[in-house]
Amino acid sequence: QVQLVESGGGLVQAGGSLRLSCAASGRTFSTYAWFRQAPGKEREFVAAIRWTGGSARYTDSVKGRFTISRDNAKNTVYLQMNSLKPEDTAVYYCASSSRFGDLSDDSDEYNYWGQGTQVTVSS
Repeated sequence: QVQLVESGGGLVQAGGSLRLSCAASGRTFSTYAWFRQAPGKEREFVAAIRWTGGSARYTDSVKGRFTISRDNAKNTVYLQMNSLKPEDTAVYYCASSSRFGDLSDDSDEYNYWGQGTQVTVSS
């Protein structure tokens, strides 16, 4: 049974940092990603990483501030978030895909999802 379990969310002041973790079990996928959804908004892509090789892709609004990484031995994907802004406030979801090719920013390409973790950035 595939499970993705996120942790690490919380309340932080603007300019602060958080590190999200996504512990994966059941099987290994080719691609993992983080999406987020703010109240009243659609779910949006944040970052993705290839399990083998570690190539990554980011949405423009987080480039230079967020870093996605993975620990193969721990079957865990991370999202290090620095210089947080109030507009980063959202529920953050981890997702996995068996798809190869380009790192997709389309949520429909991802098969499994975690339950989400809340990130709140105060001004």
